[in-house]
Amino acid sequence: MTTRISREEMAVQRDFIYKVAEINSKKSPPTAHVHTFGCQQNVTDGEKIKGMLEKMGYSIKDEPNGADLVILNTCAVRENAENRVFGNLGALKHEKQNNPDMIIGVCGCMTQQEHITEKIRSSFPFVDMIFGVNALHTFPQLLYEQLSERKRCVCVPQGDGVIAEGVPLRRESKLKASVPIMYGCNNFCSYCIVPYVRGRERSREMSDIIAEVKSALADGAREILLLGQNVNSYGKELGTSFAELIRRINALDGEFRICYMSSHPKDFTKPLIDAVAECEKVTRHFHLPVQSGSDRILKLMNRHYGREDYFEMIDYIRKKVPNAAVTSDIIVGFPGEEREDFLQTLSLVERVKFDSLFTFIYSPRKGTKAAEMPDPISAEEKGKWFRELLDVQGKIGGNAYNRYVGQTFRVLCEGKGRTDDNLLTGKTPQDVIVDFEGDSSLIGKFADVKIIRALNWALIGKLV
Repeated sequence: MTTRISREEMAVQRDFIYKVAEINSKKSPPTAHVHTFGCQQNVTDGEKIKGMLEKMGYSIKDEPNGADLVILNTCAVRENAENRVFGNLGALKHEKQNNPDMIIGVCGCMTQQEHITEKIRSSFPFVDMIFGVNALHTFPQLLYEQLSERKRCVCVPQGDGVIAEGVPLRRESKLKASVPIMYGCNNFCSYCIVPYVRGRERSREMSDIIAEVKSALADGAREILLLGQNVNSYGKELGTSFAELIRRINALDGEFRICYMSSHPKDFTKPLIDAVAECEKVTRHFHLPVQSGSDRILKLMNRHYGREDYFEMIDYIRKKVPNAAVTSDIIVGFPGEEREDFLQTLSLVERVKFDSLFTFIYSPRKGTKAAEMPDPISAEEKGKWFRELLDVQGKIGGNAYNRYVGQTFRVLCEGKGRTDDNLLTGKTPQDVIVDFEGDSSLIGKFADVKIIRALNWALIGKLV
């Protein structure tokens, strides 16, 4: 059952913020470094950690060298991310030897796994704080106890997850604001660790989301990214829907863009597509991870849709939202995948003609069902399939942006160009990078840009 943290509990945490700030006021202003790994949801958690730290009197450093406090905010989705965390901890050991008073903390998805927490306990004794995603809102209390008692702290509560409103926030960008609308996941795809570390689906109240969006817009944000492990499931337990939420946000005053991630194809319904089509501020980019083109593998993955269901959804999107960009994720070499299954994935890619793909060779995650499945195909063969997939998508994606040449789009100017520092850059409503000539005074504003040339990864345009 979801725990909604009470106002009284959050008031207790605010008291600990004041207590830590009082401790820090009696010495030179301390510095802190927060290193976030993984998805945009983790980035938002990192923004909350930084927001709490600033309220507690810390100044934020971009590097860990010389910092009084270092927090590693971790990701558990892929083994590579975990290895990077352990590598960073090894480097921090030397920092701690030079500065014994430095506090080192590890939090996030990795710590929600018991075997990872135990490894940090035993192999990295210099780590002072270990806390899970369900304890993020109690960070001020944990830090106060560490400062006042200098005793190792481990706080990794299990359960379906919590919702804590009113946590201080330090946004990374002035122009773009990430706004979580829900947490956790109920899908339990057989390869994915997220439901085990992030808990079950739980939605924020719509009024809280709208209030945060309004605040971000008032502070100058011009792009709102709505976040969730599966945003399409938003509001089920509240008697509302993601379609209703985007309509409500779309109706707010001002010129801004609405993006969202992540989506699950099984919940991307026709009424939701209709809502996107009707809301002019919502991006025309549909990222819908298909993962495989084989019905047999999709069943083993526990995805709850088949290739024909996916084709029907894509066809409806292209009918209702002309000029839409469609992108996806694909896993190659899932346990039990055979050559015929992979060929079905290739045929799906050729049928859909994605604008771009995020492709991965299967990586086992301890604690998932897939990690226990027989996996007879060699790494060499999987690598061969992977290169085949890249070749097929390369031929499709290399021409995908040509269709935009000659069209004019409303573009949010974000900064210096990606192809040339003398240009400005932004993104079309399809989330495609476009560089164009213009004065730096346009940064942070919307402008009409006509596309004059297509690269295989970006567009070149001119101001209208």
